[in-house]
Amino acid sequence: MMKLAEDNSLIETAPYTGEEEIEMADGRKEIPEDMTSLLDHLSLIDIDLDSNRDGLRFEENEACGSKNVMRKQRHWEKIVAAKKSKRRQEKERRKAKHCQDANAGNDHQQHSKKFLKAITKERLLEAKDSGPRLCIDLSMTDHMSKKELSRLAAQIRRLYGSNKKAAKPFWLYLTGFVQNSPLYDECVRMNDGFVNYLVEFTEDSFLDLFPLETIIYLTPDSENVLEDIDPTKIYIVGGLVDESVQKKVTYQKAKGNNLQTARLPIQEYMIKKDNVKNYHSEILAINNVFDILCTYCETRSWPEALRAGVSPGKGFVLPDEIIPEN
Repeated sequence: MMKLAEDNSLIETAPYTGEEEIEMADGRKEIPEDMTSLLDHLSLIDIDLDSNRDGLRFEENEACGSKNVMRKQRHWEKIVAAKKSKRRQEKERRKAKHCQDANAGNDHQQHSKKFLKAITKERLLEAKDSGPRLCIDLSMTDHMSKKELSRLAAQIRRLYGSNKKAAKPFWLYLTGFVQNSPLYDECVRMNDGFVNYLVEFTEDSFLDLFPLETIIYLTPDSENVLEDIDPTKIYIVGGLVDESVQKKVTYQKAKGNNLQTARLPIQEYMIKKDNVKNYHSEILAINNVFDILCTYCETRSWPEALRAGVSPGKGFVLPDEIIPEN
């Protein structure tokens, strides 16, 4: 049996058997006072134990609640991580598809500039041996103004740029091109890397470079129509920007040297379009002439070639470009 000590601790005593009862004078039996006090304390201890059990249950419930929160948190973290992984994988798939499409659409974009430059150089040098040939006659620049020289230098730059991009490039000659002349200085000033152009520069006249029977001088005043491009011929274009519009300068030079002449088939494939100034001209910049020749070599179609080089401002259009009036 347990007994409560003065410090409220329990001490073990002999078990209570009921024999400790005291018989009174009137014959009644009573439990000793200290035993009654002990029983009262024991009843209080039971109450305290119940309270402790309630506390333990609360702590257990709280622990279970914490575990549920942690489990939900881990579950949410897994969901977030899965979403991040999915987004990352989707981004990598889009990137791979973009690279694949780029390779399929245009393989050369994946190459270095050095590699592309080497490919372009190889194609241009191949044209020197087997491609069509075009010569720009620069022997008529002595009386051109500074503004006219600048325009001619810009046309040469655009012509060379188009030739580099062409599927079937021409081999180009710049003849009568005097080094350190006003035109040369203007070309160097306006065109980056001009001295490294893959063209043949020479101060000599084209008349001294090619057999006369292989030369065809392209001039808008010729009576002969250019029907095809012959790779065995050398085509001459006059490098002349003349704001005073002197007529038949290139034609007279060609005839004076007994050369064959030809004009682009503008009149045969295009029609004059009405305009306010009633302006119609077949005189084209040298880069526009080149665009026509180059496009024809690629497409074998004069309408497509003329569409590429003759601007509407010249007053000529293809028949299919005419919009009927209602």
